[in-house]
Amino acid sequence: MKILVTGTAGFIGYHLAKRLLEEGHEVVGIDNINDYYDVNLKYGRLRELGIEERDVSAGKRVKSRRYDGHAFYLMDLADTPAIERLFKEEKFDAVCNLAAQAGVRYSLENPMAYIRSNVTGFANILEGCRNHEVENLCYASSSSVYGLNKSMPFRVSDSVDHPVSLYAATKKGNELMAHTYSHLYGIRTTGLRFFTVYGPWGRPDMAPMLFADAILNDRPINVFNYGKMQRDFTYIDDIVEGVVKVIENPAKANEDFDFMHPDPASSPAPYRVYNIGNGKPVKLMDFILTLEKHLGKKAQMNMMPMQPGDVEATWADTSALERDVGYSPSTDLDRGIEKFIEWYRSYYL
Repeated sequence: MKILVTGTAGFIGYHLAKRLLEEGHEVVGIDNINDYYDVNLKYGRLRELGIEERDVSAGKRVKSRRYDGHAFYLMDLADTPAIERLFKEEKFDAVCNLAAQAGVRYSLENPMAYIRSNVTGFANILEGCRNHEVENLCYASSSSVYGLNKSMPFRVSDSVDHPVSLYAATKKGNELMAHTYSHLYGIRTTGLRFFTVYGPWGRPDMAPMLFADAILNDRPINVFNYGKMQRDFTYIDDIVEGVVKVIENPAKANEDFDFMHPDPASSPAPYRVYNIGNGKPVKLMDFILTLEKHLGKKAQMNMMPMQPGDVEATWADTSALERDVGYSPSTDLDRGIEKFIEWYRSYYL
């Protein structure tokens, strides 16, 4: 297939593009390479895909020096004319939209960045699919949509009507927008609610990178809610395996849809929403202990209260994704952290 992957300078987008290219697909990547975090890390990921920083300029099609089937555009998802031209010129078989303004806490500081990227940008992707007959779309949602829900594990049949950050609200908005386009235009859309993803080339604003950097440099780490947190940490290779399976198995209509008791994760239209996580929540303090083990160094800790927009625990029920596409995460925390620290030392030290 010829696949558009948005956000290929990002953590998950980079790993997905690499996997698809190694499987023989043609991949067109786009990213606006904003400065939300270190752009050198973003260009480092692109370099692994054969895209050199010196070749990149706005709107230019850059051919990979490593993969014959890869091209990259420096492009903003919210640039409506540019996205329309991209769809018209490239003619995709499938789209995986991973580009977004990420981060829960940053959404408290700069809310309009989330509207521009996550709402306007996603609308441009949907319009591109509609206008250019792309019927296979998967996109990143987030575990943050569960908001105030404390019923564990989180199930896709649960209500997600109480988000606690604008980031989460935009991700729920994506799911609603996707359903509308599935219903009106028959586009097969699959939303993936990512749970805490970690691994090589991870985001520096996320706990694994923040903690590793602080521990190695003798700085204290901020431990929110006094350490009483749980996260469904999921290793990047398991996430990518699930995304590839979804691309290869686009959404189908639920022929048994009950209009009197509607299932929020499916539809009589070709629309699905899935959790994608490890299904095994880890206590934050256990995560820190595992980092300490592989770093060979103890952490200094600032115990702090819960931050606005954050949630105490996440835990994914992934049974629907397991049933429908055979998703089966296999990397335990100890092995995942070991591989992450190996990469971290090779890249930063």
